[in-house]
Amino acid sequence: MSYEERRKSERFTVGMPLTIQWMNGTEKRRAQSVTQDVSSGGLYFLLPETIPDGTAVEIEMTLPTQITLGTPLRVRCQGHIQRCVQKPGESTGMATMIEKYEFLSVSQDAA
Repeated sequence: MSYEERRKSERFTVGMPLTIQWMNGTEKRRAQSVTQDVSSGGLYFLLPETIPDGTAVEIEMTLPTQITLGTPLRVRCQGHIQRCVQKPGESTGMATMIEKYEFLSVSQDAA
C-alpha cells in the first residue's frame, strides 16, 4: 500500500506561512516556512535544515477561508516530525503528524 493510500484525511495543497519551534538538544530552535499541503492529521513543509524524525514540534499558522469555509483561523499544533525527505542541494521536506491542536483567539500573541 502506498503512502498516499494510507492517508486518512483529505489533503489541501495550499501554501500557508507557519512558524515551527523545536528543541535541538538544550537549544530551542525556531524557523519560518510555508506549507506545501495540509490536512487535519498533518502537514508538509520545506526547511533548509533537517529536523530529525520523531522530534516534537510546535507549529502556529492561520488557516485561510478556503479551508475553514468561514473566517481565517489561527491555530497552534503539537506534533512530531514523521518523515524527512532530503535531496542534495535542496531544502528538506518535513512530513509532520499533528497530535493535538488548539484554536487561538485574535488577541493571543504568536509564540
